[in-house]
Amino acid sequence: MRPFTTPVPDLPAPARPAVRPTAVVYCEGNFAKIDGKTANGLVRSSERYRIVAVIDSTLAGHDAGVALGGAHVGIPVVATLAAALAPGVDGASDLGVSAPPDALIFGLAPLSGLMSASDRKAVLGAVTAGLDIVSGLHEFLNDDLEIAAAAAISHVTLHDVRRPHATKDLRMFDGAIDTVECVRIAVLGTDGAIGKRTTSTLLTKALNDAGIHAVMVGTGQTGLMQGAKYGVALDAIPAQFGVGELEGAVVAAWEGEHPDVIVIEGQGALSHPAYLSSTVVLRAARPQAVIMQHAPARTVLSDYPDVPMPVAATEVALIEAFGKTRVIGLTINHERMTPAEVDAAALLYEAELGVPTTDALWRDPKELVAMVTDAFPALLAPFAQPTQVG
Repeated sequence: MRPFTTPVPDLPAPARPAVRPTAVVYCEGNFAKIDGKTANGLVRSSERYRIVAVIDSTLAGHDAGVALGGAHVGIPVVATLAAALAPGVDGASDLGVSAPPDALIFGLAPLSGLMSASDRKAVLGAVTAGLDIVSGLHEFLNDDLEIAAAAAISHVTLHDVRRPHATKDLRMFDGAIDTVECVRIAVLGTDGAIGKRTTSTLLTKALNDAGIHAVMVGTGQTGLMQGAKYGVALDAIPAQFGVGELEGAVVAAWEGEHPDVIVIEGQGALSHPAYLSSTVVLRAARPQAVIMQHAPARTVLSDYPDVPMPVAATEVALIEAFGKTRVIGLTINHERMTPAEVDAAALLYEAELGVPTTDALWRDPKELVAMVTDAFPALLAPFAQPTQVG
């Protein structure tokens, strides 16, 4: 059995900003869309890599932050890898990059978890150009004879973020979660690709900024690429070991940091007809509380257009019954909504559900902190010590 303190596999440890490796993110045709969620997340936050460009010919010439509907971040969107490798000034008006990147990150997250023919060509081109490749796909680049051979010739490294440990090294659930004596909060949602990872990241930062020591446990490839120190790519773990592997990651976060709060990134949705990962999160982490992410303007599931979106109230009831926990807040994904519509929706959900509601991207992060401290007021005590609650 692997020790709890085993770090996230197959990726360099997060480094100080001055020495982070640089990376260009490949997201052809999908940046700022649902299937571009890995690229979207890396542009918004990345401790492990410094993102210097995004490849998407459909948005070439834009600043990546602006393309996501936010502020200018100085990360250009370019049309090709050649443009990303061309000399330029990082974030300047010509939208060039200052130096060749160290790595190419595959920033697409298709439902299949597989590359298209054009994606494959782009990866091979990056390998030939001497870039390490970071991939969160279900097909592992190191198992691909052509790509692995090209990587060997070019002396580059292929990082398969989703590759689990050998079966003999996977752990079963053993109840060690009961030794974790701090607040555990899971961020779940009503659909996949709805913003759970973004809210988890912003919540963790907001708590730390408020003086409450928080650590995030990632459960998907994007969170691990961004720099989550603890976590597993949950949907790549054999079902028998999923609960044990995530339990081990939460215990590792506790033993390694002794934080006041551990935030566990959710996956899928408990009600989702195809994804089971939320059940694993609830069983493995045994969170005392849940913050639920919902997209009011989304009428059907993102990858299943024939399946209607669940109602927020029914998902809350399902989470609380299945997880023996409580939902302490709602966060809104504002896709296809105006700020005024978000404000109106927040008021309606607060009245209907009786919990505080906010937009993690558009509204003050102090609202996220208040969700947690209202539910766990002991965290506001000076020099708060981790305390088992519930």
